[in-house]
Amino acid sequence: MRLTQGRVIYGLLPLWAAAGQTVFAAVAEQAAPAVTTAPTDSPEAEVPASRPAEEQDTDKEKSKESKPKERNYYVASKALGARPEPEPPSYVKTVDKYGFPGTEDLTWLEFGAEHRTRFELRRDDYRLDLENDDKFLLRSRAYIGIREILDPFRFGFEFQDARQFGSNFPETDRDVDENDILQLFGELYFKGALGQGRPLRFQVGRMSFEYVDRRLVGRNRWRNTVNAYDGFRLQLGRQANDWQFDFFAVQPVERRLVRPDRSNEEQWLYGMVGAWRRWSRFITLEPYYFILDQDGKGQTADRELHTMGLHAYGDIGKTGFDYDVDVMFQFGEDNHQDQCAFASFSEVGYTFKHKWKPRLSALVVYATGDRDPRDRKSERFDRLYGVGHPYSMMDIFELRNTISPALRVMLNPLEKLRVESLYRVHWLASDTDAWFGPVPQRRDRTGRSGDFVGQELEISARYQLLKQVELEVGYAHFLPGPFVRNTGPSEDSDFFYVQTTVKLDR
Repeated sequence: MRLTQGRVIYGLLPLWAAAGQTVFAAVAEQAAPAVTTAPTDSPEAEVPASRPAEEQDTDKEKSKESKPKERNYYVASKALGARPEPEPPSYVKTVDKYGFPGTEDLTWLEFGAEHRTRFELRRDDYRLDLENDDKFLLRSRAYIGIREILDPFRFGFEFQDARQFGSNFPETDRDVDENDILQLFGELYFKGALGQGRPLRFQVGRMSFEYVDRRLVGRNRWRNTVNAYDGFRLQLGRQANDWQFDFFAVQPVERRLVRPDRSNEEQWLYGMVGAWRRWSRFITLEPYYFILDQDGKGQTADRELHTMGLHAYGDIGKTGFDYDVDVMFQFGEDNHQDQCAFASFSEVGYTFKHKWKPRLSALVVYATGDRDPRDRKSERFDRLYGVGHPYSMMDIFELRNTISPALRVMLNPLEKLRVESLYRVHWLASDTDAWFGPVPQRRDRTGRSGDFVGQELEISARYQLLKQVELEVGYAHFLPGPFVRNTGPSEDSDFFYVQTTVKLDR
């Protein structure tokens, strides 16, 4: 049964969006000058004209020199897996930037193509009931978009073909989604509608996006298939601005292997996400509120989950330290049980002053599990449509019923080489709830098997062979703990992969 609270909130969302935009605009107007002149490297930044158009025509060179650049307030987080994919995706450029002869004026046309091949070797894989598997995963994507030339109308289309070869197990929608539409949307883009450099953007159609730190809403870039959503999205401001407010109402897309994907008509995902970047490198604040509304039909559970949280990150002055904290509270109804769950992620790191740019960090992931399987309350956190790979290279842990501290080391021994290593320790947050990584899941409802699941060692390296080609290699080893030994077979597990990514570039 749906909660009426969800319908009320859904009806008020447009009003909240308008009110939020008004408040943000009022604060920004008093806190910031009308035009900022700090330089920026961002390709998103627009350069406002400093003189009338007729004066620019008579003295173009002088005009170019006198144009102040807008300040780019966006600073990316340094935390593990917390950097959202840009829009359009990172493999996409406007055609003029490829440098092909005769394309200098095609600044309005976006295009990109990318192919990724990954070989995976898994031994005693807990996701496969401790079986072995070797396979190739292939994913091809292409994007074309139109911007500026037809403003306010814009358009985006992204194609995806994901396949697997050589596996000993049946295909799943994690790995296979052949010849399908990942994105197809129309957009109304009003440049400067909310002030200089502050656009208003309204999208309708099929979209693929990531929000906040990707832990609840993400494209899922590591996985061979990518999340997509059908619906609409309203954006006030943009990433480079000191404030931004987004609202969306979408139906998650069902991936169907060889048939065309389709909307999940039994689910709606609503979201409101804000961003306050006025303090630039020292703190970025991202409050958010997501609602997952699922109708119970057949064997599908009836659910309405509300998730609210706050993400904050930045540098700690000029000390070399940085931080990233995300706290998430979840409530509502899950299959006739009252939902009351909590999750958090925190990471503190230090970057040394060395030519290799070494960074050492400590992080901890926490997500509640269900304490009593016999009561009418569920404390198990649901990660919605967030990514899973940041919690385990082997993909045997998720953001639910887990306590996972880790140490992380990153360095760049060469300009084109990045090396990263992690040591993780995994506990169950509730020893009466399940470990959700393996298939089948493992659970001791009495809690007598303990809560220590095991340790995981990971190392990976990325090397830019050419401007168009990146090579990545990784290895992970899992050492099981008492909980695993007390609930079934407990072999050590190994995972090795080699991945190449090729994209169109010059």
